[in-house]
Amino acid sequence: MRIVVDLNKCLGYAQCVPLAPDVLKLLGDEALAYDPNPDESQRQRVLRAAAACPVQAIIVETYTPAEDDPV
Repeated sequence: MRIVVDLNKCLGYAQCVPLAPDVLKLLGDEALAYDPNPDESQRQRVLRAAAACPVQAIIVETYTPAEDDPV
């Protein structure tokens, strides 16, 4: 899983932070820091956090390996 936060879109409401505190952190009053490659065990928390963002600034991408990808 990979996440991207559009920091130009993010307004610092921080509604996402309590839903995925191991992945998303608020630095100061408005600066959001995040782990772009959270552990798969955080999937549900990250999806809830993304859904809670009022400006939809969090994008969650899923990596699905192709059959010809090297292992």
